[in-house]
Amino acid sequence: MRGLLTSSIGATCATALALPLTLTATPATAATATAAAASEAAASPGSTRSLPLTPLTPERVLGTAPVQGLYRPDGEHFSLVGVVWDDPDTALRGRVQVRTRSATTGKWSGWQDVEVHNADHGADPGTAERGAPRVRGATAPLWVGDAEGVDVRVRADGAAAGARGSRAAGPRRPRVPLPSGLRLQLVDPGGQAPPEGALPKGMPVDDPHTDLDTDAARAASNANTDVTDYGALEIPALGKRATEEELIRLKGPVKGKPHIGARPRIVTRRGWGADEEVREGGFIYTKKIKAVFVHHTASGNKYTCAEAPSVIRSIYRYHVDSMGWRDIGYNFLVDKCGTIYEGRAGGVAKAVLGAHTLGFNNSSMGVAVIGTYGTAKPPKAALTAIAKLSAWKLGLYGVNPRGKTYLTSAGGNLYAKGKKVRLNVISGHRDGFATECPGDRLYAKLGTARSSAARYQGR
Repeated sequence: MRGLLTSSIGATCATALALPLTLTATPATAATATAAAASEAAASPGSTRSLPLTPLTPERVLGTAPVQGLYRPDGEHFSLVGVVWDDPDTALRGRVQVRTRSATTGKWSGWQDVEVHNADHGADPGTAERGAPRVRGATAPLWVGDAEGVDVRVRADGAAAGARGSRAAGPRRPRVPLPSGLRLQLVDPGGQAPPEGALPKGMPVDDPHTDLDTDAARAASNANTDVTDYGALEIPALGKRATEEELIRLKGPVKGKPHIGARPRIVTRRGWGADEEVREGGFIYTKKIKAVFVHHTASGNKYTCAEAPSVIRSIYRYHVDSMGWRDIGYNFLVDKCGTIYEGRAGGVAKAVLGAHTLGFNNSSMGVAVIGTYGTAKPPKAALTAIAKLSAWKLGLYGVNPRGKTYLTSAGGNLYAKGKKVRLNVISGHRDGFATECPGDRLYAKLGTARSSAARYQGR
């Protein structure tokens, strides 16, 4: 069932900003917490918990800018956090920091920054998905691992010149109000034993694989029967010749030599454990795929490849339960080991309309590398996966990965609605919207991805 699970328990004040509280569990307590967490994960289908933030008391505030927060040392089980607010068109101008208490050790992490610039993701202006009443503004999600306690603070930009009580002269910066309706989102990806049958390569045995016992689950699986068996956990890789034959089967006769990369292995939504009852029913398509936008999830790099399905399930719930989208925004996701995952439902070989590059979702697909790559070097395996996936998917639509294309903007902060924009066929998110995504280090590698994808196509 879609919707937020909202706590009615009042929030208590957090520890002082300058003096983080540290709690240490005894070995017995840690062992009990570990066993309890494992038991809960084994049975849980996943959930989203939404908790209101409250103004912090004056003695906890350094300076004069508005600050809201929440401190809950225990009582929750989650692996991903984010902050949302009422109006998706209102920016959060400030800083969001969070620290979490491990469900395994009972120890608190250090403070981590949450990326607040996330409005560049989403459905295009004027679409039903963008205009839905439940769509909210939101930070990027942050993966924190298995946690049971949380401390969060949201501080607005702007403060008076000088410290409190100081007579130092200087201009006063105007206070910037925080958005209304700030709420902390705690996402539990859930986990359960898989059904009988082979698991995708490298998939840990404790990751869930949904049963085909609902109309939504059956529809999502059926959408891929043009390229794999019904109910498949993965879409296997094909060789170059077999992929060319599949292209003719899917699209009809091709003039001249087909330019398409060999189909890479793709873990299906059932393979990574998507609860199809979370998303809205049905699928929405665009007419064709002319471009690929590369993203990073900005969810941090502290995950293992075995945890990637859990990270994706968490991002999926965050996009739908917390942000109000109809499904996960990206068409595909890639982990640091180079595994490719199906994103938004509707069929990997089809032109599924995503919600990844605000203003340019039409006639494009979005591929997100799980992690944050502003200063971190993107893994070679992930870059190879982007190139192989692009070579295959663009090849289905006769597009050269090394070429240019024109897309019409649906509106954004770089290009006005109706503006025809010439872009690289493989572009970064920042090419269509003024944003840091996909991070400087990943963006710098897109030229290599273009040339590699063209080579995989035999160009």
